[in-house]
Amino acid sequence: MNHIGRQKRTRIKFCGLTRAEDIERAVMLGADALGFVMWPKSARAITYDQLVALSSAVPAFVTRVGLFVDQPAELINACLPHLDLIQFHGNESAAFCAQFDRPWVKALRMRDDIDLHQAATQYHGAQALLLDAYRPGVPGGTGEVFDWSRIPADLAKPVILAGGLTAANIASAVDQVTPYAVDVSGGIEGTFGCKDAEKMAMFANQVALADAR
Repeated sequence: MNHIGRQKRTRIKFCGLTRAEDIERAVMLGADALGFVMWPKSARAITYDQLVALSSAVPAFVTRVGLFVDQPAELINACLPHLDLIQFHGNESAAFCAQFDRPWVKALRMRDDIDLHQAATQYHGAQALLLDAYRPGVPGGTGEVFDWSRIPADLAKPVILAGGLTAANIASAVDQVTPYAVDVSGGIEGTFGCKDAEKMAMFANQVALADAR
């Protein structure tokens, strides 16, 4: 079978999940990955006990992602039985990220002076680079969009696009960036950590429509 010209499918990660009903809805909509924020300063943070309960509700073939921000290795190791992938959102070194028995992605905030080619080399062990908007003092979840044209087309790592994505702009994002995956949190919420079923469905639908084009 000739695979040239086959339709690309953009993977979807719904992040900041705190409720079992939102997990059920996300899975029904075909989400590829679900993100659990383990950083206590986040408005979407969950506890270890909540992680245990929520991760057990995630079926096979849906990736459970744990989000950490410069946190102790002991905590991350304790969470590993309930995670399939680790997302590092702080200033973690490549060596720190690589010490755990899990695939990992490195989130990068799009500062004016960032060199994405250098970052791809530095974090060569990452499964992908997650690109998010930069706001001083905020490691992610800003709800802000950055200039997508700053992403090199020839980056050596798959791109997970984040930062201010909603059903209103996600089709444009997929068209312009053609990322491997997209990551949304605030854009599918009613309130912090509580997802809105209609917004989730509209987001997933817009990604599918963009892919179909």
